Amino acid sequence: MLKNIRIVLVNTSHPGNIGAAARAMKNMGLSDLCLVEPRKFPHRDADARAAGATDVLENAQVVDNLDQALSDCQLVVGASARSRTIPWPIVNPRELAAIVEPLSEDVRVAVLFGREDRGLTNDELQRCHHHVHIPVNEEFSSLNIAAAVQVITYELRMSKVLGADEARPQWGTEWDVELADNGELERLFDHLEETLTDVEFLDPEKPRNLMPRLRRLFLRALPDKIEVNILRGMLTAIQKCNRR
Repeated sequence: MLKNIRIVLVNTSHPGNIGAAARAMKNMGLSDLCLVEPRKFPHRDADARAAGATDVLENAQVVDNLDQALSDCQLVVGASARSRTIPWPIVNPRELAAIVEPLSEDVRVAVLFGREDRGLTNDELQRCHHHVHIPVNEEFSSLNIAAAVQVITYELRMSKVLGADEARPQWGTEWDVELADNGELERLFDHLEETLTDVEFLDPEKPRNLMPRLRRLFLRALPDKIEVNILRGMLTAIQKCNRR
């Protein structure tokens, strides 16, 4: 039921947190765990804290960078507890579940969790379509990674359980093309930045937050594969005209 949800832990320091996150995932029926440069893994502390979810650990992907973790994902969400200089679409876990529930099971969703001491970087959060914030008690806001995974995966599960008999397409109709995955979007953003630099709209010395704002625009739109190809074709045509 939740086979298309990937939990991504970035640079986790304590292996016990990885094990506890795996246990939280299995409690809610998730099994796709990806670890980006974990400090210590595999490790006996991870096995101990998994408490019966060692199969999730054994099948976890361990990758060197975020590109590898997200390349086949069409919707990326980053867990964030901080406000940002550039506002980004932000949801609570229940709102996130409402966004994910109507998606086809072919749409792979990644939920990112950052480092224990400082969370996700701004660059990592700019890879996301949405940020998810857990509205905890402001007087004691520190939340363990595994607890955050438990809260978010619980809401994802409950949304699927309650909405199972009311499944509906995201845009009110079956879409004709798959959504673009993260790898395709990153290539679009690279192409866009290159083109805007070529036509002197973007000054690399004074970028003015242009690319983060354009990222936010395109990620809000959830473009499909054909739309991304059209945009890249337009950029190529612009580059050809500019070089004549």
